[in-house]
Amino acid sequence: MMLCLLPLMAQATPDQAWSEAVSLAQQGNDKQAIAMLRGAQLQYSRATLWTQRFSFASRLLKLRQQAKYHNTYVSITLLGQNNHEILLANWLKQHPVPQTSGSTMSGLFAALIPGAGHAWQGRWGDAGVAAMLVWPLLILTFWAARRDMGPVTVFFALITAWLWSGTVFSAVSLAERGDFELYEAWWQEMWMASGLPSRVW
Repeated sequence: MMLCLLPLMAQATPDQAWSEAVSLAQQGNDKQAIAMLRGAQLQYSRATLWTQRFSFASRLLKLRQQAKYHNTYVSITLLGQNNHEILLANWLKQHPVPQTSGSTMSGLFAALIPGAGHAWQGRWGDAGVAAMLVWPLLILTFWAARRDMGPVTVFFALITAWLWSGTVFSAVSLAERGDFELYEAWWQEMWMASGLPSRVW
């Protein structure tokens, strides 16, 4: 990754390297943006203000990348006394990392009772849809089983299991997406509070 970016960085000024990294981050290419920022940090190591900016921005983007792909929601660790950390220190005291609910309870409830996982999140419309998809077929499966309808029972059971697993997946996915959106909103405020120019979203 770094080798691909070296020719571009060799000819770029610090502000051009910054603009390119911001553009990559805006497109969702956090990994490439981080690589460019770290490369620029090494190349312009004598320009103290730019070095601080490149270093701090790459660390913030790393947090967003971890949240997006690994569901890891943490705050930045302040390492020293550069300008951005000084600006951010007080803000972080008043704005801790938001408490995310996680997807475990939603998945558990959805697996136990169709629609309950969505209801746990307050998504009553989705809970109603999930219940309407699964409950009728669940009832049909029991009805067919009581009448020893063999293949019909198996057919209804398979369809029910398929739809039920889909509602569990939906509940878990929505919970994880909700957690990420909550964290991302906090993360965007943290980026702005640190005094970094340009938005990367």
